[in-house]
Amino acid sequence: MTTATSPAGQDAAQRLATLRDSIDRAARLTQRTADDIRLIAVSKTHGADAIRPLIAAGQRVFGENRVQESQEKWPALREEQADIELHLVGQLQSNKAAEAVALFDVIHGLDRPSLLTALARAMDAAGKRLPCFIQVNIGAEEQKGGCAIADTPALIAAARDADIPLLGLMCVPPANIEAAPFFALLAKMAREEGLPRLSMGMSGDYETAIMLGATDIRVGTALFGERPSPARPVPTSGRGMLRNSRAK
Repeated sequence: MTTATSPAGQDAAQRLATLRDSIDRAARLTQRTADDIRLIAVSKTHGADAIRPLIAAGQRVFGENRVQESQEKWPALREEQADIELHLVGQLQSNKAAEAVALFDVIHGLDRPSLLTALARAMDAAGKRLPCFIQVNIGAEEQKGGCAIADTPALIAAARDADIPLLGLMCVPPANIEAAPFFALLAKMAREEGLPRLSMGMSGDYETAIMLGATDIRVGTALFGERPSPARPVPTSGRGMLRNSRAK
């Protein structure tokens, strides 16, 4: 099942209500409700002016992909609304571990021993333990981050030994392929490891993810609309300049 939710023509409260209704319908098929699903509004690339209306509509959990971008916009927003919960849902570089621990409440991208070591050290220095998800490269894609499926049990054991609180498993399935088998595999892995939560499902497949056990869904487009494509540089010489002149 795929979602048809579109933010076009709706204000933030309407978009959030529409999404919540869709989440609730999917959740009821597994004897749950929308209240059982943590909706993470993925606000990457969106500025404070786009985020504030969702906060005003009642959304309190947000996700970001990059530490630096989050540092630029979230401290001020959290001063305005103290009960915001901020999740890091993108890949994390080990040298950014201390900054991530200082800023975020939950980390979804723990995927390798070197990052585990850096996070444990940063948590020790900060005197707090951040709950984490182990990110699994569920489609075995070379271009994606995530722990290899075969290596996941060892990383889970190492995180537990390091006293890092583990919430569950996270994945991003391959694009343009039916996501359900990948979600089902992640759920099976989590059950085998005794991990209760599953961070899986985005704007195009969250309903399927919920029906296969997702507890945390990461939704951006259905709430904020399509992200603008980065501007293409205007060529100053060569064929590109010739094409541009002909197009005028």
